Amino acid sequence: MTDDVTARWGGAFGSEYALRNAHTEERLRKNLLAFAQILPHMDGAPPESILECGANVGLNIAALKLLSGARICALEPNPAGRQELAKLLPEDRLVEGTLRHLPFPDASFDLVFTRGVLIHVPDADLERAYREMHRVSRRWLLSIEYFAPNPTTVPYHGHDDMLFKRDYGSYWLDLFPDVEYVADGFFWKRTTGNDNPNWWLFRKRG
Repeated sequence: MTDDVTARWGGAFGSEYALRNAHTEERLRKNLLAFAQILPHMDGAPPESILECGANVGLNIAALKLLSGARICALEPNPAGRQELAKLLPEDRLVEGTLRHLPFPDASFDLVFTRGVLIHVPDADLERAYREMHRVSRRWLLSIEYFAPNPTTVPYHGHDDMLFKRDYGSYWLDLFPDVEYVADGFFWKRTTGNDNPNWWLFRKRG
């Protein structure tokens, strides 16, 4: 990501986000419901290793630890987020960084995913983020993000350039000929408690 966006998420702006998203039983319940819908679509080859890019305080990881026996790793630029993640993961599975460069070899993880992260990546950095996730994934790619049929910028905590809605699923198919669609869905807030995100699951061929 561009330097100013990286600095925001790695600094006070990102720390405030971490404080707003502290662990609660209700948030865990919502995430368990969400991933319980997604993981069965990988039954043919359930992931033995998972990387979450932009894990923040680990709300998704807390749920995945209960639903999956996979080895889970987290990438997070913010020190406040990493401090909370350290309560869930050993030090060697917790990495400082951003989607600009994932510090892992090719095909390092069975599943690579984001949740509410691509929505904060500006246009100039989006393709690079996708290519880095594609590079380090061995098989599965998952995006859980806000959808809009056309790119839309949404004001976010006083900033006009920090939250974007778009068709994040189509980017996978448009950029990579070796990626195939597996499943998608929508977490309607009224029935799931989640904040109306879409999710898209893809598989790398071969």
